[in-house]
Amino acid sequence: MKTATETNMLLTQLTLEEKASLCAGLNMWMTKSVDRLNIPSLAMYDGTNGIRKTASTEELGIFGHNVPATCYPTGSAIGSSWNVELLRELGIALGKESRELDVDILLGPGINMKRTPLGGRNFEYYSEDPCLTGELGAAFVEGLQSQGVAASVKHFACNNQEYEKMITSSEVDERTLREIYLSAFERIVKKADPWTIMCSYNLLNGEYTSENEFLLKRILREEWGYDGVVLSDWTAVDNRIKGIKAGLDLEMPGPAHYHTQAIVQAVQAGELEEQELDACVRRILELVRRTREHQAVAIQSAEERHELARRAAAESMVLLKNDNGLLPLQPERLSSVAVIGRFAKQPRIQGAGSAKVTPARVDIPWDELQDIAGGRLELRYAEGYAQASPTDQIDEGLIEESVALAARSNVAVIFAGQPESSESEGIDIASINLPPHQSKLIQAVAEAQPNCIVVLSSGTSLVMRPWVDQVPCVIQGWLSGQGAGRAIAEMLFGLVNPSGKLSETFPVKLSDTPATLYPRGEDGKLYYREGLFTGYRYYDRKQLEPQFPFGHGLSYTTFEYDSLEAVQTGDEVHVACVIRNTGTRSGKEIIQLYVNDEECKWVRPDKELKAFAKVELEPGETKKVHFTLERRDFSYYNTKEQRWVADTGFYNILAGSSSRDIRLRSRLHCDFGTQTVALHTFSLLSDWLRYSHSQAVLEEYLEDMNRHSEEAIVLNEEFIGFWNDFPLIKIIQMFGQQWLQNKSPRLVIQEMLDRVARCQPADEATAER
Repeated sequence: MKTATETNMLLTQLTLEEKASLCAGLNMWMTKSVDRLNIPSLAMYDGTNGIRKTASTEELGIFGHNVPATCYPTGSAIGSSWNVELLRELGIALGKESRELDVDILLGPGINMKRTPLGGRNFEYYSEDPCLTGELGAAFVEGLQSQGVAASVKHFACNNQEYEKMITSSEVDERTLREIYLSAFERIVKKADPWTIMCSYNLLNGEYTSENEFLLKRILREEWGYDGVVLSDWTAVDNRIKGIKAGLDLEMPGPAHYHTQAIVQAVQAGELEEQELDACVRRILELVRRTREHQAVAIQSAEERHELARRAAAESMVLLKNDNGLLPLQPERLSSVAVIGRFAKQPRIQGAGSAKVTPARVDIPWDELQDIAGGRLELRYAEGYAQASPTDQIDEGLIEESVALAARSNVAVIFAGQPESSESEGIDIASINLPPHQSKLIQAVAEAQPNCIVVLSSGTSLVMRPWVDQVPCVIQGWLSGQGAGRAIAEMLFGLVNPSGKLSETFPVKLSDTPATLYPRGEDGKLYYREGLFTGYRYYDRKQLEPQFPFGHGLSYTTFEYDSLEAVQTGDEVHVACVIRNTGTRSGKEIIQLYVNDEECKWVRPDKELKAFAKVELEPGETKKVHFTLERRDFSYYNTKEQRWVADTGFYNILAGSSSRDIRLRSRLHCDFGTQTVALHTFSLLSDWLRYSHSQAVLEEYLEDMNRHSEEAIVLNEEFIGFWNDFPLIKIIQMFGQQWLQNKSPRLVIQEMLDRVARCQPADEATAER
């Protein structure tokens, strides 16, 4: 299968039964073949942070031992790298490894927004922000598919909880849906053209996503122009015929004999047009062609992949606190270090469920610390806690042992985090507090040893309030894959300069989070009542201080921002700023560019991330960093007019080191043309005054009305200030009774609307919609 023409020829040779059979899997992990036409099967396996290939195509394999593969950082970890090129490199590496393991479709990346930190699969997802998620996801998809392996971007859409997800409807207003929950998918579709997209289990506004025509057909296919394969999550199909009509091409797993037969019968009965079935089959055949036409790729060694896993882990970890410059540790100034916590010897590197990889090898933090210390100082170990379970009772003996060890050492490093069982597909997280035995351990050790460093392992944000003020150093190590042990050891000793920044907000307490009042559905419905205000958008609007804000992360060096420039050219705004390394170490800084709409009448977040760049600088080095913002970056979704709108007006361009550390500001008037105002019978006075042509018609009619009224209307500041938000028809009813005589106010307004339509300037009539 080499050309699209050949695909069309194959389609004409398939029988109705063969077409129907191709729309469901062969088994748990493969598509069906048609041997007589040399149409091969494709193999697909889970793969958000590594390849989870089962020993048999008949097994689901979630609880079994799968084929060993490279375990890279999970989504929440790698999202905190903010490194687009690294994501592309990871995609390429996974593409090469997939080819070696005969994997044609890798089921990833996971790009759902983190609506609440309690989401059970949050560790698989990049971020709480659609810009960051979309850019990272697009780079990963490009890298993976450059090796001839299809990506499967998931889960489309609004799969933000595990609780009853197969029967719960995510109830989301259209503006929130488009601006927050679909935006990253849209960016990836348009930038990277993923060969497949996986729909989610849940319903969206009352319809299963696997058969949701508004989602799959109108938005994905028609608006975004997507022509790849849409496949179901495993068993996420209810009404197969409705799904085909909406654009669901492939049902997994197979063989779904009952649905195959239902497709044939529906076509024969005229309930399903064969051309609708053909559209699905054509896309499946095109997927086969795309994966099979790619040439062989160079093999990567296991050692090369492990080194990449280490580097990715190092770029993902975030230095949250470093009071008094305690880090990096300097062996020549120390004699002993207490290493406390089971995770130092039994590290937690990934989440559980369908994303869990059987790692090819695992770096152990304790071993890596000893290797780097090299006998220059004494490392001492204490277990700290018996098991990593949130229900464990506090073992006072282990705490006392840890305190004693810390007290007679120069520094204490505590490895802590969420227990293995707490973050998994299938269940939501019960708490974002550390288990009580770990919290008490940290407080006790910190009291005995002021030089205390906490290294955390979790796939989501954590509450640190009981102990964070008592410790000078905190590192968010995430679930960073098989190379995490070496990465954290090198970071502690300064061989690696931390460069990660948080891809999600860390709250002071769970009740501070946006969805805390309604974190999961009831009676089959989950209402997204926080709307646009997810993540840092919520904390900004509520003027609420997080424990650590979105985009926060420290370095062993310092950076200075200068000279922000912002200039509009057509529909683009070109932004540049100067960044300088003012410290003594080489390091990487992530410059974050936010936009604030100063004048919009619609509710908008205080600021929104629209671009970012990760820049490496030597000590004393200066670089000028350039960004290009497009019209869409200034737009909101106007549900009344069913389109994206960028208003002409003033915007603030904000460059910062985090969402709460804004270093530079530029106020810019952007001209995106005059948008045609959609006036109607009950339009407000402010609407009529907003545009010159409608204001001219209004003033003409008011002049005539004033000649027949005892009280004249003068459009001065006082009058407008009071009546601005009144419908014009009500103002006419109030002041124009003598003028109206027997005329209906509705008739007068309609005359005015007709006049506006006739005198509307040409540039406004053709304004981009």
